[in-house]
Amino acid sequence: MNNWQELLDVLKRKLISLGDVTVTPAVLLTIVLIMLAALWISQLLQRMLRRNLFRRMHLNEGTQATICRILHYIIMLVGLFMAINQIGISLTTLAAISAVLMVGIGLGLQNITSNFISTLIILFERPVQVGDFVEVSGVQGRIRRIKTRSSVVETLDNVSIIVPNSNFISENVTNWSYRDSKVRIHILVGVSYGSDVDLVEKTLLQAGRTHQEVLLNPEPTVQFLEFGDSSLNFDLLVWINDASRQYIIRSDLNFAVVKAFREQGITIPFPQRDLHIQSAIPLKFSQRQMNDQ
Repeated sequence: MNNWQELLDVLKRKLISLGDVTVTPAVLLTIVLIMLAALWISQLLQRMLRRNLFRRMHLNEGTQATICRILHYIIMLVGLFMAINQIGISLTTLAAISAVLMVGIGLGLQNITSNFISTLIILFERPVQVGDFVEVSGVQGRIRRIKTRSSVVETLDNVSIIVPNSNFISENVTNWSYRDSKVRIHILVGVSYGSDVDLVEKTLLQAGRTHQEVLLNPEPTVQFLEFGDSSLNFDLLVWINDASRQYIIRSDLNFAVVKAFREQGITIPFPQRDLHIQSAIPLKFSQRQMNDQ
């Protein structure tokens, strides 16, 4: 009995006073329990939505992540207001606490605030979303998670890079998955001047169409780019569905083009440079010039 009484005395012990509100360990414990309950409810609802509703609606990964993140913020905000109401903080006291927080932001939390606001912009405007293949701040990879302050970008080497969310708002971002996942890649090749250009076009198209990851709608095309210094330059253009596979597919097509050209007897020339050497012209000096020397 004495132990319980001592515990109650500790929980009711005054720590600080904020206006009419006295902060005690019991008050702090109440806040922690309410916020933990809000976090648990948020995670539970997210799991239920992913298992039931999202699968039926066939939503993509980015849309699912956006809905879950917004739901999480709403539930945590409701929990925060419930905690404030439970401990009896008045609007005046809340305004005072907000003023203190604003001073803290002014003293060194600008970066955190900027990233949080950028997170809200990303979630509502959705310039990027989870699952997009992007390039930002010199980092190229797929967005795996958008968190409160930063996002996790997984590179093609399976390395996770933490990118501040403000970079997606303040910098130029290349989003290969925006609106349409299809992208076009270029296979540049040069052939000798004596080559049959019609045969070159036919061979390039055949090499492009045989790759299983190349789309047939839109169809592959070939462009005759220019008359180069030592070659006729062509560009094989093909469409693919996954931008993260572009480097592997480009390599496969390069192998296929070289093999097809050898079978058809089409030559890929070496760069040629002409070097002209002229013999020195003997100089004739007059007798006067020789005497001067």
